[in-house]
Amino acid sequence: MTTTPIVTITRKESFSSAHRLHSKSLSDEENRNIFGKCNSLNGHGHNYTAEVSVRGPIDRENGMVMNLTELKQLMNDCIMTTMDHKNIDMDVPYFKTIPSTAENIAVFIWDSLSARLPKPELLFEVKLWETDKNYVTYRGKKTEVRSDRRSGKNICGSMSSDSE
Repeated sequence: MTTTPIVTITRKESFSSAHRLHSKSLSDEENRNIFGKCNSLNGHGHNYTAEVSVRGPIDRENGMVMNLTELKQLMNDCIMTTMDHKNIDMDVPYFKTIPSTAENIAVFIWDSLSARLPKPELLFEVKLWETDKNYVTYRGKKTEVRSDRRSGKNICGSMSSDSE
């Protein structure tokens, strides 16, 4: 019996964007209290770095998990063309009603790529660096928070995005 190695490959792209941390479901005062200077009416900018990882078996014929040239083009279409040198809140329709936090940007990147990948099941991780000290990681899973009836405490459980 021959086992096929499972390998993770990652590609990185950097882009510059402006945004304003603001939630339309909160009052202006609540937004200022939560987001501080990042809630400035004129917004602010970041030099983001997005790392996209795909994971899967090495194809016996071509020796690759995925052609990096294809991943590069998808990242260009889904990340660079969409967000580089743009105001995320004004130029990306997804963020008209969703706060443009690093967490939500990572989910947006995941959703955009998984919709276009020939084999979306290979998408393993999106890591978005907002600064050289802050990053978020998204692996396409959602956490369901339930309450334990006896204790009243929250219980977290993972749900695959495939189960939606």
